[in-house]
Order: sequence, then structure tokens, then C-alpha cells
Amino acid sequence: MQTYLFYDIETTGLSKSFDQVLQFAAIRTDLNLQELERHEFKIKLNPDVIPAPRALLTHRIGIEAAANGIPEIDAIRQIHALLNEPGTISVGYNTLGFDDEFLRFSFYRNLLPPYSHQFANLCQRMDLYPITVMYHLYKNDIIKWPIIEDRLSLKLENLNRANNFVPGRAHDAMVDVEITLALARRFIQAREIWDYISNYFCKNTDSERFEKLPIQFMLADQEHYHGLMILGKFGAKENYQAPVLYLGESSTYKNQKLWLRLDTDNLPLLTEDSIYDNTWVVRKKLGEPPFILPPAERFLKHLSPKRLELAQANRLWLQQNPVLFQKIIDYHRAFVYPVFANTDIDARLYLNGFWNDEELEFCRRFQRGAPAEKAVMTEKLPNSNLKSLAIRLLGRNYPDHLTPELKQQFDHYLQQLNREENDALIDFKGNKRLTAKLALLEIDAVRTAGGLDLEQQELLTGLENYLKIKWS
Repeated sequence: MQTYLFYDIETTGLSKSFDQVLQFAAIRTDLNLQELERHEFKIKLNPDVIPAPRALLTHRIGIEAAANGIPEIDAIRQIHALLNEPGTISVGYNTLGFDDEFLRFSFYRNLLPPYSHQFANLCQRMDLYPITVMYHLYKNDIIKWPIIEDRLSLKLENLNRANNFVPGRAHDAMVDVEITLALARRFIQAREIWDYISNYFCKNTDSERFEKLPIQFMLADQEHYHGLMILGKFGAKENYQAPVLYLGESSTYKNQKLWLRLDTDNLPLLTEDSIYDNTWVVRKKLGEPPFILPPAERFLKHLSPKRLELAQANRLWLQQNPVLFQKIIDYHRAFVYPVFANTDIDARLYLNGFWNDEELEFCRRFQRGAPAEKAVMTEKLPNSNLKSLAIRLLGRNYPDHLTPELKQQFDHYLQQLNREENDALIDFKGNKRLTAKLALLEIDAVRTAGGLDLEQQELLTGLENYLKIKWS
């Protein structure tokens, strides 16, 4: 039986590689959105995590509360099991933009399969945020739409306030899940539209719809489809949409389809040396946002005549400059993200590739073993990457079971976290891990900016004291 699992997380910060989940909440429903069960976990702060002050001010989970949660490994195992229950469609609000990848890194750091909830045992993922965008554009009489400072806002808390869905404080995980479910229940009243949009999260359906898009023109036997892309990052000012032209598939990244945005002013300014600066290309995977609609009049109604004219002019320019157009295609198909050799092991999910059968078997045995057995297994492990992950897992959750050798290695890792900013550990994008010194500077900046209520002031003081005692 298929079910929806509506979920939300609150975290110590925005770094998927270095921050951690502090609160997880979920409500499982049937496909008619009738509740079946609910779950909530409050998770203990790991000894190696430095919370970001602004994150703490948002969800208001202070140091004292975070010290009393359950160990991360216990919570992440349960979360992994919930998302991997056969037939589960995991869904939240902007989960594919943040929560899902955050959990993927959490699974990886805790030696659990990071991707299985995306495809195994009839499991799949959805995201209510792009669905909300679609309803705003094409079925906007179903809820009230919040206008903040003369502009549409699709923040979950503002949607809740405008529609009085659920009482309670925003950025509490369970409250946000209840809001998301209430929003979905409103949308599903237009069932035909709900089913149509939901099918964009099915790879096969998304592929079939792609193949039905009209061909704008052909170049060197390559068919260049065109359509209307719906993407939240385009923003309310541009009605979350743009006309696009298909360039082909990435040569370096599996299942990435490349779409060139056509309503930009700088495309005719392009030279062979300025492709990166003068093209806006979106990389799309099948079964994931953004959505590509056919360029039918009923969908194009939100594009201004000026944007439509600009898109047409750019199509003609591309046709009239086939050599440059081919260079655009070649550049983006061959594009490779920069790789940082010194990426920290916690951040190497995408760099080390999928675990092989031997590594997966170790992870399974590690999960089944008692803490003392885990330590012995780790000490004997020849695989350096897995061993580093296992040492950190043990140090975070079972420090009393570390052998002298493993404790020495974990302590060395903790010492690395107190480096100066220039020497801080980095993630797979080259972003530096937050240090205690930078967190204290951020606390000062937030206080100087003002506007804090009494609870927030107390939360900052608690964090400041924690950082000075633990990391001084």
C-alpha cells in the first residue's frame, strides 16, 4: 500500500555536510490524506557541531533543550526506516530544496543507505512547494495568497497565517508538518489537478511528457524542444516561470537534462569566451522539479508580451548563429563542478561514489552490533573512508566505547574544528565549516542589529556561554 509521509526537520544550521537535525516530525497518511500515524524526535546536539546563531533564533531550540534529546544515531535510524517503509511517498514543503538532501547526508554520516528512500520498494519523493507554485498559477482560487510588502509570499508560515490552517509557532517541526498537510488537503480538493502535478514526480510520466514537447528546431540532428519551465527560484516577480529551450543531456552527470532560459537580455551579447556569464542553464532530473509545461497559450498567459518577444528574438538569434549555439551546447554538456581535494569526509557523499557490496555489508554489520562490537569492527576496518565515518559516529554517540586508538583519532578530529577560519574544514562546494569564533562574531552582529525578543536574547546567551566553555 502506498502512503504519504509528510515530514519536516529543524537543524543546527544550513550546512548539509556539517550541521545536524535537532527535530524531526512526520505524519503518515493514506493517498486521500487521512492520518494514519505521527512521529516526532528531538535529537541530542552532537559534541562536534557548532550551532548557527540565526538557526537557533529561527526554531528556538536552545542549548539546554538540545542537550536532552535522543542520540543522533537512534533518531536517524528511525527516520531512515520511516522514509524507507515500502510504498512511502515522502513529502514536505521545499523538502527537495533542503530537507531531503540534509537527510541524505545524515544517512551517509550514520552509515545508512543515503538514496534508497528515493527509489527502493516503491518509495518515491514529492515536494509541496513547487505544487503550490503550480496552484497559484493555474488554480489560484483554492486558497488565500499572502501578499507581504506588495509581493506574493509563498513562505509556509505566511500561507498558514493567511488561511488560518493550524495554530502554533512556525518552525516547530510538527506544526510545520500539520500546516503542510492542511495545505495539501486544500489542494487535493481539485483532485484532477493534484494528480496531474503529482505525476511530475514520477520519472516515467515526466519522461513521457518531455517527449511530447514540440520541437523548436534541429541543429546537427539534435532535436531542440521548447517549453515553459516552472521554477520557484525564478521568483514571484517573474511568476516563477520562463520559456526554455532544450540543449541535450549532460555528458558528465547522469540524467541531467539541460535547459537554456530564453527570456534574457544578454544572450545576443555572447561570445565564445563569455558563455558562462551570458547563459542561464537549468539542470533538471526526471521526476524532480522544475516542471516543464508545453508552450500552450493556456500556460503562457502569465508571460508578458515583452518576455515572449524576447524569447522569440533569442530563438532566432540561436538559429542564425549555429556555431555559437553549438559552443553553448558543448560547454554546458561538458561542464564539471569543481572538486576540492581536501573536502572533509563528512561532506564526501557525492565524491566517493556509491558504496560497493563489501562496504554495504560492513554498514549492515555495524548497525547490528553492540557499541563495543562497533568499536572493534571499526578498529579492524581497512577502508579509510568508512573508518573515518565510523570513528566519528562512535565518538558522537558512544564515546565511552572508543578504544584508545579510536579515541585519539576522534580527539584529533575535534581539535581540527577549532582552527582559524582560513584553515577550517570545507564541504564539497568549498564552503568552510562554521567555527566557534565565527559563531561568536555572528552572535555579536545579531545583537547589534536588534529586534530580538526576550526568549531570543536568552537563547543567544545560552549559546554564547556554551561556545566559550566548550570551544575556548
